[in-house]
Amino acid sequence: MTRTLGANGPAVSALGLGLAALGRPGYITLGHGSDLGGDRSEAALERRAHAVLDAAYAAGIHYFDAARSYGRAESFLASWLAARGLGPGQVTVGSKWGYTYTAGWQVHAEHHEVKDHSLATFQRQLEESRALLGPHLALYQVHSATFESGVLEDAAVLSALARLREQRVVVGLSLSGASQAEVLRRALEVRVDGVALFSCVQATWNLLERSAGPALEEAHAAGWGVIVKEAVANGRLTSRDTGPELRPLRELAAEQGVTPDALALAAVLARPWASVVLSGASTVEQLRDNVAARSVTWSAQLESRLHGLVEEPRAYWAKRSSLPWN
Repeated sequence: MTRTLGANGPAVSALGLGLAALGRPGYITLGHGSDLGGDRSEAALERRAHAVLDAAYAAGIHYFDAARSYGRAESFLASWLAARGLGPGQVTVGSKWGYTYTAGWQVHAEHHEVKDHSLATFQRQLEESRALLGPHLALYQVHSATFESGVLEDAAVLSALARLREQRVVVGLSLSGASQAEVLRRALEVRVDGVALFSCVQATWNLLERSAGPALEEAHAAGWGVIVKEAVANGRLTSRDTGPELRPLRELAAEQGVTPDALALAAVLARPWASVVLSGASTVEQLRDNVAARSVTWSAQLESRLHGLVEEPRAYWAKRSSLPWN
C-alpha cells in the first residue's frame, strides 16, 4: 500500500527497508555476525544487500533508508538502483548526515562512528550523498539530533537545511535516546524566516519503548511524515531473545502463525501516525518474516496482551547501549 510521507511528501510504502545492518560488517543487532557469516568483504556485503533489496522490492517495499555512517550503505543502494534501472519515481530514498563512519571495515573498533552536526560536516556529507544517490535523494535527515549537539540552535546549519528544502528535498531529523519526545517537540517549533524547517521525523517506537508515541502523534497531526526505526529493538523482539520477559510475545506470535518479529512490526504498522515502519533485515529470510507483519490484523486483544512488555525508557536505552557490535 502506498501513501505519502506526511501531508506533502513523496510516495512511500508502509513497510520500508533500513540498511543499517547491511552496509557494514558489524552492527548491534542480535545475531548479526551469524547472519553475515565468515565473508564480510565489501563485495560479499554488496551482494547480500542487493539480494535483500531485490526481495524487498518484489514484496512491494519501495522506501529505502540509509545514512552516511552506515558504512557502504549508500553505495550499495546506488549500485542496486543502477543495476535494476530504477528511477526516482519508482522508489523513494532517504538518507542522513551527522555521523561519519570510522570503523575502517572492522567489526570491533574503538569508535564505529563519530558525531558532528557542524555546517562543514553537513556540506561535505550532502555532497557525498548526492554523488552516490543523485536525484533519488528525496529525504535528508539530521542523524540523531539531540539538545547536546546544538544542531537545533545552529543558525548556519538551519539556514543551509532551509536552502536544501527549497531544492525540493524533504528535510527531517532522526532521534535516539530517552529524550526523543522532548527533542521532537523542540524541532516542531523550529522556523527559518518564519517557515517550519522540518517535515519528517525518524524515531524509535516498539513494544518495549513507547515513550515517544504522543510526540510522534503530534508530529503526524502537524503534517509531518513519521518513520519508525528499531521496531524489533535491535533483535530483542525476535526469536533470538529467549528471555522469560518476552514469552508473551513468542506465545502470541505462535498463535497468530507468524514469527515474533512480524508481530512486533504489526504493532507499529497499526499506529495511525506511522507513515513508514522500517525493517532492518540483513537476510532474505528475515525480510520475508518481517513482511508477514502485513498479514496480522491488529486488535485490542493483541494490544492488551502485549502492553506488559513496556520498559522504562532509560532502562531500555541503557540496555541498547550495552548491546555488542558483532
